[in-house]
Amino acid sequence: MSQVELLDLSKSYDKQKDILKEINLSIEKGEFFVLVGPSGSGKSTLLRMIAGLEEISGGFLKMNNEPVNHLPPKDRNLSMVFQNYALYPHLTVEQNILFGLKARKVNKQEQQKRLKEAAEMVGLTEMLKRKPKELSGGQRQRVALARSIVSQAPLCLMDEPLSNLDAKLRANMRIQIRRLQKKLGLTTIYVTHDQVEAMTMGDRIMVLNDGKIQQVGEPITLYNEPANLFVASFIGSPKMNMGTAIFASKAKKLTIENDLSISVDPAIAQGLPKDKTLTIGIRAEHLLPGTTENATHYLEVVNVEQLGNETTIAFDVGTELWTAKWPGQWNIQVGQKVPIHLSSDYLLFFDTETGNLIRSATHGKSQGGIAI
Repeated sequence: MSQVELLDLSKSYDKQKDILKEINLSIEKGEFFVLVGPSGSGKSTLLRMIAGLEEISGGFLKMNNEPVNHLPPKDRNLSMVFQNYALYPHLTVEQNILFGLKARKVNKQEQQKRLKEAAEMVGLTEMLKRKPKELSGGQRQRVALARSIVSQAPLCLMDEPLSNLDAKLRANMRIQIRRLQKKLGLTTIYVTHDQVEAMTMGDRIMVLNDGKIQQVGEPITLYNEPANLFVASFIGSPKMNMGTAIFASKAKKLTIENDLSISVDPAIAQGLPKDKTLTIGIRAEHLLPGTTENATHYLEVVNVEQLGNETTIAFDVGTELWTAKWPGQWNIQVGQKVPIHLSSDYLLFFDTETGNLIRSATHGKSQGGIAI
């Protein structure tokens, strides 16, 4: 049974602009569900509507199969972790964690039991008497998490809780939050604009843009089979390389950005519109290094980034900037022409007018832990 269900949920202000348009969604019990999208897409508004902090303009919100449109936040049996932590500066860590329990008049013995458990879980046992100003950003975030844990609410809403942390701490907190969620069996709805967070944390992801659902699915499905150009360009780091292309039926060749020409496998060509402008995409890891035997093109390097474990190389392809991501350390210089191997097996094809996916890549997916 779905724990949270959204039926034609809409939000507008002054009955003029639709912020969210007919959102239909089911979130299962124990699921870590991520809402991702650019700033202004409506994801935080949707989370606040689930919390009861924003009025629902249209449609129905159900929790455990019961309509809750009319219920105030305190009666929805949920907890929320905010972007700015929302800690009281004059209270200690212990008092901040227990604030909600005291407001609900939970007995003191139970408060202390929950405090001890939560503090041990998030590593705050030695800091309970400190004030927020004495804590680092990561420690403050853990206080906010502990406050959510002690509430023992089955549904936890998180609104970009890691955006104020540095990269190293953010990576660590991602692991900690996911571990806690699994341990406690919480249903979690997590809002972020960071697609890396979405990919690494979510059981499922919903990509939102301009108030509309673009795609809902498992992270790897969105990566391999994006429903449209927006999802393809939003999910993945670095973002997918894109370009316009025409498949000439007579020559049986695909020309990309009026610059690169490649042969197309007959099985792939069979399903493609002929002599019509398409948009193709290819992931950075599938723009492969070429050899003297298999190089399809020689491209001039415009930028190189050495990351130690891998090297990213940028090329101009027509009017587009394409990035290749190759394992290991490559001694390549800007201005150098390097061989690449470009195969139609790794291309995704999109309708240029609608942006919708026509065909996903034949290769490049994983099966049984082995890339194919």
